[in-house]
Amino acid sequence: MTERLYYTDSYLREFSARVVERSGDLLYLDRTAFYPTSGGQPFDTGAIAGVSVVDVFEDGERIAHRTAAPIDGEEVACAIAWDRRFDHMQQHTGQHLLSAVFAELHRASTLSFHLGEESSTIDIDRPSLDARAMRAAEERANAAVVENRPVMVSFEDAAAAPGLRKPSGREGTLRIVGIEGLDRSACGGTHVRATGEIGPILIRKLERVRDALRVEFLCGFRAVRRARADFDSLTKVAQMFSSSLDEAPGMVAAHMEASRAAEKQVRRLAGEVARYRGHELYDAAQPGPDGLRRYTERAAAGGLEELRAVAQSFTARPKAVYVGVLQNPPSVLLAVSADAGIDAGKLVKEAVSTVGGRGGGTARMAQGSVPDPAALGGVVRTLEC
Repeated sequence: MTERLYYTDSYLREFSARVVERSGDLLYLDRTAFYPTSGGQPFDTGAIAGVSVVDVFEDGERIAHRTAAPIDGEEVACAIAWDRRFDHMQQHTGQHLLSAVFAELHRASTLSFHLGEESSTIDIDRPSLDARAMRAAEERANAAVVENRPVMVSFEDAAAAPGLRKPSGREGTLRIVGIEGLDRSACGGTHVRATGEIGPILIRKLERVRDALRVEFLCGFRAVRRARADFDSLTKVAQMFSSSLDEAPGMVAAHMEASRAAEKQVRRLAGEVARYRGHELYDAAQPGPDGLRRYTERAAAGGLEELRAVAQSFTARPKAVYVGVLQNPPSVLLAVSADAGIDAGKLVKEAVSTVGGRGGGTARMAQGSVPDPAALGGVVRTLEC
């Protein structure tokens, strides 16, 4: 069994320990302050005998430390990467505080917690929460931060531990983390001494996940950095529109509306151009011996959709066959008039399948693709017949 020093002192940065076992790149110590991945909180990093610690995890009652290189010696000096540890302490204590607030204000229980590299999340047993309720929870949590309530750790018998926010389901001695007047939870994680050390709490996003609501949040320095990044981004947007920060959202909305209107106009004009071009191509095409007017259009790249409007215009006239050919990706489009006597879907499917391609469509219009541009020639000749 490994003595877990972080249980009683989350602020311990340096310590010495005795090596009790080595197994490849794994090291087992008689005691450790390195927190292993557990309960939604990632592992600590740092160094053992000057060698980087790259992973820490529970192995039964023991804690295994994976190091970047083998370590010699029986007594080793260890150091925790403090910036990472304190960040995790801020996020995890902030989670306890937020979970207590959601339970207090909205009767929402926390189902799970995850501390990520960029942000943290809690899943609560509510299908939804409106913006007003979210802001109320955020403000209540930050008020508790300002109150600088003590965060206490105690060890109590599970059968007699009162007032837990969530039943632990375990027997024996529990490690209880409490926020004075707000919360008591069974937890093995690392935490700050008082809520003031959590720093600002910022709720970023609410997302429905199955029957629960996922709350994304940041605490402390993470919240400050994110708020600064958000402010800088909004400032740049405001500068683009020569507006104030408060006016920027309205300016963006107006610009998007104008952009949508312009795109709609462009599509309308493009459709008119395609219809005019289709009629022009039809008038220029000479009827063949069978009375059909044929036109084949080739494009190096793009999409068949760009040819579809022209094809529809061309074949809106009688006795018409339009073939569109795209080199990249290698594909074809066939459109025919109602009186052409050709089933476009059937013809395209047969033509491309002979060279390992796929295709199909309606009797009036169909498209297909082939695996190799070299196969296009034979397919096109079939469609032009």
